[in-house]
Amino acid sequence: MINARTSRSGRIYSPGVLLGNWFEDGCLEEETLKDFLYKRENGELLIQKSRRLKDTFYKKEQLSLSKDGFIHFGDTVLFLNLDVVRLPEEKALIMGGNLSLAVNPDTSTLYTGTNLRAPCDLSAIEHVKPVGRNVFRILSLEGEAMGEPVRFGQNFGLGATGGFQEKMLFLASDHKSFQNMAKKSSLQSVFMTDELSYLCAWQIIFLDPQLRLEYEGLPIRANTKVVIVHSHTNQALAVPRTFWIRTYFGKECEINCHTYMDSHKAEESKNHWIIVTGNPSDDSTTMFDRPKPPSEETRAQNSEVV
Repeated sequence: MINARTSRSGRIYSPGVLLGNWFEDGCLEEETLKDFLYKRENGELLIQKSRRLKDTFYKKEQLSLSKDGFIHFGDTVLFLNLDVVRLPEEKALIMGGNLSLAVNPDTSTLYTGTNLRAPCDLSAIEHVKPVGRNVFRILSLEGEAMGEPVRFGQNFGLGATGGFQEKMLFLASDHKSFQNMAKKSSLQSVFMTDELSYLCAWQIIFLDPQLRLEYEGLPIRANTKVVIVHSHTNQALAVPRTFWIRTYFGKECEINCHTYMDSHKAEESKNHWIIVTGNPSDDSTTMFDRPKPPSEETRAQNSEVV
C-alpha cells in the first residue's frame, strides 16, 4: 500500500510533499529533541529523578549501638511493629508481617528529587532493614544532653531526613479536624513537619498499664515492646493494619495516632512498638535479627529430653 496524504480538498499527495505548517512542526520536533538530550545529559529527566529518589530512600543506614542496653538522646533507631496473629478470614483484610515506621514523600519530592518537603506523610512498610526511609533520630526537646538515656514519661522528638542528610523533618500530630485527619481511618493523623514545636513532643510509656507508675522516670531499655504516646493529645502511635494507601513505592499501611484498647483496658498490638538499635557484632544486621535466647519453658523441655 502506498502511503499518501489527503488534503482538505480531498486531493492525494505523495509523502514527500510538505503540507501545512511543516516548517514550524520541524522546528518544534528539533527543539523537543534538543530539550530531551539536554535533560538526559544533566540528569533532569523524571525517570532519572525517580531512580535517584528511590536509591536515596532505600540506601542502607547504620543504627546506633547501645552499650548499656538503653535508648539515648541522639540515637538513630528503627521503630518496628511486630506481626499479628490473623484468623483465616482476616488474612485478606489485615496486613501481616513485621512493619516499620517510614516517611512517605509526596509527588513534589519526586519531581524535584532533592530533600523532603513538609508536610510529609508517614506509612508502615514491610521493609524492616535500616534504610533512609525508616530510620529516625531521637531528639532532645527540654535541654537534655546527647547521650543521656531517655526515660519513661519524658518528652522527646523524632527527626528523619529520608536519607538526604541535609534537611530534617520532625514527627508530629494534632487534634483531629475536618481539614486534618487520616485519609482512610478518619482518625488523628501523623505527619512530618519542618517546625519543631509542642506538636512534635512524644513520650514512651511502659507496656503493662499496671506497672507504669513503678517504671515512671526509669531508663527505657532498647529492643523491647513499648507504647509511644503523643504528649499534646495523649493518643498512642498506631498501625491499624486494615487501612491501605497507595504510595510511590507501592501498597503500604496507614499510620495514625489513636489508642486502641482491649477488654482489659490495655493497648492492643496496634500500639506496640519496638525501638531497634544496631547489632555491635555485625554491621549488616540489627539487634532484632539476633537469635533470641531460649525461654525457661524451652530449657525445661530440652532438659527433659536429655
